[in-house]
Amino acid sequence: MNPNVPASSGGSGMKIAILFGAVLALLAANIYLFYQVKQIDTELGKTRDALSAEISKMKETSSVSVQSNRRTVDSLKDQLERAQRLVSSAAGQARVDASKHADDLAAKLAAEQVKQQAALHQEISKVADDTSKANTQIASVSTEVGTVKTDVANTKSELEKTISDLKRTTGDLGVQSGLIATNGKELTALRALGERNYYDFKLLKTKAPQKVGDISVLLKKVDSKKNRYTIEVLADDKTVEKRDRSVNEPIQFYVSKARQPYEIVVNSVGKDQIAGYLATPKVQQVRN
Repeated sequence: MNPNVPASSGGSGMKIAILFGAVLALLAANIYLFYQVKQIDTELGKTRDALSAEISKMKETSSVSVQSNRRTVDSLKDQLERAQRLVSSAAGQARVDASKHADDLAAKLAAEQVKQQAALHQEISKVADDTSKANTQIASVSTEVGTVKTDVANTKSELEKTISDLKRTTGDLGVQSGLIATNGKELTALRALGERNYYDFKLLKTKAPQKVGDISVLLKKVDSKKNRYTIEVLADDKTVEKRDRSVNEPIQFYVSKARQPYEIVVNSVGKDQIAGYLATPKVQQVRN
């Protein structure tokens, strides 16, 4: 340290130097700050312009979109109005068609009802006529039933009288015969009695035997003046000759399937022919 320089003078110079340095630093900081502010202002200006341009563009786009939407809305409104007019017109036509259909249906129903009533009246009239006819027929049938009852009673009485007039006799085998019929009426009475099976026949004089019931009979000889005849009976593969027999005489023979004998009764003898019946037992069983 220079001894000739006062100590206070040295301290002041230092302070001035520091102050001067501070001023310079402050100035530099202000300059930098001004520069930064300028940059920021420039950037803000650019941003503001970009935003303005974007806002303008958005306004323009929005305006176009609004106009387009308005046109769409107007178009839809027109379509809606047309649809409403069409619906109104269709509804009106539907009401007209429904009314016409209802009128037609009512007319058809009325006509059908009239037709059904006419058919019903006709059916009732027919039923009445049928009932009248049925009553008449019932009365007639009642009369006929009464007549039939009377006829049946008379027939039964005659049948009982005919049966009571029939006779039993002994056959050519010596066996007691059943009731003997001498004509068609008596044969009918025997059938009604139901004690035996009866097969009437009319045999001609032929070379071959003829079937009667479950046997065969061959007419060999006829004497119409004396009412006599000769036959051959074929049963169980056996042949039995019944020679010179007379009218209404029971001709008896046995077969293997019956305990009681079969009987042939000839009621009439003509030229080369005989007529009568075969009587067989109702119960068929093998003889021991």
